Amino acid sequence: MAGHEYAGHTTLRSPLGRVRGLGSAKSGTHHWWLQRVTSVLLLPLTIWFALSAALLAGASHAETVAWIGRPHNAVLLLATIGLSFHHTAAGAQVILDDYVNREWARMGAILAVNTICGLLALASALAVLRMAI
Repeated sequence: MAGHEYAGHTTLRSPLGRVRGLGSAKSGTHHWWLQRVTSVLLLPLTIWFALSAALLAGASHAETVAWIGRPHNAVLLLATIGLSFHHTAAGAQVILDDYVNREWARMGAILAVNTICGLLALASALAVLRMAI
């Protein structure tokens, strides 16, 4: 009976981790799935964008703006922009979590990457919307 009581109280966390309350944050699975889902969604969008850009090669500015102004193209461009920057930020965060040891440096770098990706996504989306509307 004593063996069963001991088995219920064993843990794989270190004593320091128990004191600090650290353990599995369960965010690794979320990031893993996020990267896979955005990758799958970006694959057809990237192929569509590359083919569209190739077909627009040599087109005038007015023709390109008219192409962006078509509702389905604008929506697909916005989806590509949003997913690309979200995928980039999530991937960079995983890399920073793995390779930056100091917590303040890691948090600062993640904040900087998320801010830069957010601002670039916003600027790109506004450019598309400005041409589409």
